Amino acid sequence: MDRTGRNLHISNMGKQSDLTTIQTYNLFGETAELPDVVHCERIETRSKLHNWELKPHRHARLHQVLVIQAGGGTANLDGTIQELEAQCFVNVPQGIVHGFDFVPGTEGWVLTITNELLDELLPVGEGVRAVLAAPTVSLASEELSNAISTLHHEYLDRGFGRAQILRSLSGLLLGQIARQMQVLSPRDAPRVSGGLVQRFETLIDAEFRRQLKVAEYAKTLAVSPTHLNRVTKQETGRSASVLVRDRVLREARRKLIFTNLSVAEIAYELGYSDPAHFSRVFASGTGSSPRAFRQSAGQVQGGSR
Repeated sequence: MDRTGRNLHISNMGKQSDLTTIQTYNLFGETAELPDVVHCERIETRSKLHNWELKPHRHARLHQVLVIQAGGGTANLDGTIQELEAQCFVNVPQGIVHGFDFVPGTEGWVLTITNELLDELLPVGEGVRAVLAAPTVSLASEELSNAISTLHHEYLDRGFGRAQILRSLSGLLLGQIARQMQVLSPRDAPRVSGGLVQRFETLIDAEFRRQLKVAEYAKTLAVSPTHLNRVTKQETGRSASVLVRDRVLREARRKLIFTNLSVAEIAYELGYSDPAHFSRVFASGTGSSPRAFRQSAGQVQGGSR
């Protein structure tokens, strides 16, 4: 099992007796470590190690797609149990509580993508990102199954241009999934919640460069800071201030990976008047300095481990 696989494997090994807390797992890319562009593996690789059952958990900044090739089982998506069958896909947005109980011998693939790559692949104004924000189980088209099979093959390869091909195939797969979700009948169409946390996250997306305090967000949302913190903690496992901080760090990571802007230029774009202060905040939140993170990410984008 490779380094990324070990990280993913360990993340699923929680205290099985603790049923009162939803675990928020940190997988690749959650700290300074970014072992690969994406992660793609066979479903059976991990599931059979845990008796084909993955306990309910969530990922703070990762989006996952599963495609069931054979077998099936059930998926628990935010407390709703849905049947899984052969030739279906499961869309799991970041922050969604999810668990799986697979029929022994189930086969398929699971793709894991960081929010930073989603930001790069799916501009907000194009609408695809909004569709993918809904947890969904639906039948997978032949094209979708072929796309993730090709992506997995490329993931295992180490040929020239691997990183670019993985990014392109991931964008293709996400576009196909969003298209299938969009053409679902109104009765089955995914519903994206308009609750407080979603409105808060939408507001953060619009305002995070202004370095606003939680109290200022709460005022705009017409709630108290205490209530906002309580609701965000309950639904995401993170406080309101951490959600704001993480959005800033997500944008910082995206710019460090995908642009040639200097650390100082990134700091100014994110609303920091002092680049040194930005570097300290980044290091505190990620465990790595901006320059070290960029160097590590550059090695990944180049296709090395």
